[in-house]
Formats: sequence, structure tokens, C-alpha cells
Amino acid sequence: SIAPATLAPPLSLATMLESLLDNGLFLGAIVQLLCILAVIITHLQLEETEPNDFQLKPADLNKKSKGPVPEICQKLKKESKKKR
Repeated sequence: SIAPATLAPPLSLATMLESLLDNGLFLGAIVQLLCILAVIITHLQLEETEPNDFQLKPADLNKKSKGPVPEICQKLKKESKKKR
């Protein structure tokens, strides 16, 4: 009779569970990295398409700075006229 020398020794339940746990943790880490990468990529794409409110264009700076300044100047002129 021929004895099969190439057969693997029987695996115990503990080694099978340990192997399953190791592979599951490895797979979970890969999935987490892919999710983080997806969030970063979508955030970068949104920044390219829509400018933030914090990034003002030169034209916007001129529009926003003209509002309260004339009112203050007018008040100062009125007060100086009253003092005369």
C-alpha cells in the first residue's frame, strides 16, 4: 500500500479560527484604507469644482468692503457739520 506523504496534517479548530481572524482583520484594514482614500478624493474633487466662501475673488473683496465704509464716512461728516 502506498502511504500518502503529501497530505497536510489535520487542522485543529484553534488554528482555523486564528487564520480566519487574521485574514478578516487584514481584509478589514484594506476596506478602511479604501474608504479613507475615497473620502479624500471626493473632497479634493469638490474643492476643484466649487470654491469655498472663504476664498474670495478680488471682485468680491471690492464689493464687500464698500458696504459699511461709506456709512461711517457719512456719519463722521454729519457730526463734523453739527459741531460747526
